[in-house]
Amino acid sequence: MQPSDNPPGAGSGNPSRIDDKELLSAIVDRNQEAVAELYDRFSSMLLALAYRVLGNSQDAEEILQEAFLQVWNQAARYDPKRSSVSTWLVLITRSRAIDRLRSRQVQMRTVTAAQQEKPASHTSPTGVGDVLLHERQRRLGEEMSKLPPEQRQVLELAFYGGSTQSEIAEQTGIPLGTVKTRTLLAMKKLRAALREEIGDLL
Repeated sequence: MQPSDNPPGAGSGNPSRIDDKELLSAIVDRNQEAVAELYDRFSSMLLALAYRVLGNSQDAEEILQEAFLQVWNQAARYDPKRSSVSTWLVLITRSRAIDRLRSRQVQMRTVTAAQQEKPASHTSPTGVGDVLLHERQRRLGEEMSKLPPEQRQVLELAFYGGSTQSEIAEQTGIPLGTVKTRTLLAMKKLRAALREEIGDLL
């Protein structure tokens, strides 16, 4: 069966009236016009989200392209019982943006470690502060990796994504009360593990 050249309902002459879920069904059938319409509907919002996480326009644009490539390849995995199409797209974009942020942080730690192996001939107060900040961030990352996945998820969305608890509940489909409980438990564990060591980060 050959892929259709037009998304469902395109015969009406107004593709914008097509339901988001119908567009995804058309993308499963490898309909390029459907993914283009979905891009037109959500790209601005998702680009702003990626930029909010990464703070870099080029990285945000790359994440947007990666997100829609994932949609093109994995549209069949969308489950309408779990979330709306917009929420699913937000989760894909945020996940990719956070992965990019982590990769960037790993690179920064590698550079810092290399610089510490070959220290400069002089040390400025600013340089000392940078080293302490990187160390605190490293320790925070270590302790967060030890948290249960559901607790780590809400903190990552808050710390790295800048989301409020209400936004996290909306994006993940988790009840707000559950988000608050998981955040509280996770923060208690971090404080117990790190105490005053990274108090200013918490």
